[in-house]
Amino acid sequence: MNNRQTIKLAEKSLEKEFEYINDIRDFNQNKVLEAFVDNKVAPEHFYTVSGYGHDDLGREVLDKVFAQVFKAEKAIVRVHFASGTHTLACCLFGNLRPGNKLISVAGAPYDTMQEVIGTAGDETTKEDSLIAHGVQYDEVPLKNDKVDFDKLNEMIDKSITMVLIQRSKGYSTRQSLSIETIGKICSIVKSKNPNCICFVDNCYGEFVEDKEPLEVGADLIAGSLIKNPGGGIVEAGGYIAGKSRYVDKAANRLTAPGIGCEGGAMFNQHRLMFQGLFMAPSVVSDAVKGAVLAAKIFEDLGFNTAPKYNEKRTDIIQNIIFEKPDPLEEFCRTIQSLSPINGYVTPIPEYIPGYEDQVIMAGGTFIEGSTIELSADGPMRAPYVAYMQGGLNYAHVKIALTKFLDKIVK
Repeated sequence: MNNRQTIKLAEKSLEKEFEYINDIRDFNQNKVLEAFVDNKVAPEHFYTVSGYGHDDLGREVLDKVFAQVFKAEKAIVRVHFASGTHTLACCLFGNLRPGNKLISVAGAPYDTMQEVIGTAGDETTKEDSLIAHGVQYDEVPLKNDKVDFDKLNEMIDKSITMVLIQRSKGYSTRQSLSIETIGKICSIVKSKNPNCICFVDNCYGEFVEDKEPLEVGADLIAGSLIKNPGGGIVEAGGYIAGKSRYVDKAANRLTAPGIGCEGGAMFNQHRLMFQGLFMAPSVVSDAVKGAVLAAKIFEDLGFNTAPKYNEKRTDIIQNIIFEKPDPLEEFCRTIQSLSPINGYVTPIPEYIPGYEDQVIMAGGTFIEGSTIELSADGPMRAPYVAYMQGGLNYAHVKIALTKFLDKIVK
């Protein structure tokens, strides 16, 4: 049996999983379509103003569409956010003051957020961190790679200003947090301290389930537009959504008090942002299908994967656990060689800003750093996990997996 037949058989065994993913796609696509129709999106909303960016009707409608999609009182969607980490930092610095206390509910957050908080990084970075600004910080340790709800209940009291809920696992081996789990976290926090802000890092999770965190008790969410909600065509930026007062405080951090959401020229990016959001449910669906297929293939090859092919998913990330550095490097190089951009480039492990270990990254993407496009990366540390994500279309993921099987046989 050749490798294309192997893929075909794997696909046939995944009919139940793919049908479930299609149902989520259809639900979310309808939700997005309704937001466009309800807010009367029109061609005139694709044109932007220059200079200060005052009276930008397209920007205002874009914010309203995102707010409706994510069930928020308010949203701010801007090209000015440099990354997901920058977007999250605006939420943290905007809503936390000296003497306030922040708790991460699922162990340590990922590497770049540790530098924002101040638990990692060099001396210069630490001088500019939340901790250096007088914010207290603590973590709820994981228990068997899961949220320790008993410890969370013990640690939350009236002194806690905000909890950070990182939906996706980042470079860790813990489970990503489902919407159900996020709802349980918010319920515990609010029962102990109704005024505590439940802030969710929603990166990689948008449109994977049929609900978003604000629908289960979160107060504030944020994410990157070069991940799920940008549909693979948005060139840069991020979004923040939630209760108006928290969004406004984050906006004041992005711009300045007195400007908030009211300024910032958008450099003719409106159409891409509207269109990317409209495409997002289908693009995310294809990425999730690709992840499920990859899990099935690698499990059949004898590798450990997370999540398993038949487990419920809450983000687009697929872990493939190699246990050794060489196969991790080989996998990433294979993905790079099958990328539409820079397919001739050979990735090597290197140190990059925000990460303590060397990282190998395969990302032959149309937009630099876009993780809704097919990519794979991982830190060079045990257990040597490849974090595969994205795929603008399912066919690309399928082709890449087929050719990777061919390489193994050779």
